[in-house]
Amino acid sequence: MILDITQYGNPVLRAVSAPVQLPNEDLKTLADNMLETMYEAEGIGLAAPQVGLNIRMVVIDIPEDEDEEEPSTIIVNGEEKSLRSIMPLVFVNPELEAYGKEYLFTEGCLSVRNIRANVSRPESVRAKLTMLDGSVMELDCGGLLARCLQHECDHLDGFLFVDRVSSAAKITLSKKLKKLATYR
Repeated sequence: MILDITQYGNPVLRAVSAPVQLPNEDLKTLADNMLETMYEAEGIGLAAPQVGLNIRMVVIDIPEDEDEEEPSTIIVNGEEKSLRSIMPLVFVNPELEAYGKEYLFTEGCLSVRNIRANVSRPESVRAKLTMLDGSVMELDCGGLLARCLQHECDHLDGFLFVDRVSSAAKITLSKKLKKLATYR
């Protein structure tokens, strides 16, 4: 089922999300619906607040041809893996540690329609991701996956990519963002 994507201005996008308690049978259906919604919107990641739910849950699916950055090594539970072998990712209660040199990259967001801007983020991430079955994936990655993890997990803490742009970019975007805001 396609869900409504919460848009910029809605207070749910600014709230800190609550941890998820497992096991939870309803989360499988929610994950399937979130993935279907993300695919329909042609996105690569979607966090629960983006569908109006303040819980710490994210889905990510990066097609191999989308990762045009430097090829990166993906280490999953100590073993090197291909990007395709771990997609889609569906996880709750993530713990991230971003590290490495910061790079500018153009980002967009399904909750901030038609706006793209350069965001500086660390190049790599170490993550502890709890899967819906309760298993834990320890992940160390770079490239688009690292960037996507940081972007989507920001949603869980009430941050949007437009909060992370330069001061000059914030001034440039301010009129567009005011137009998008549906809640005051």
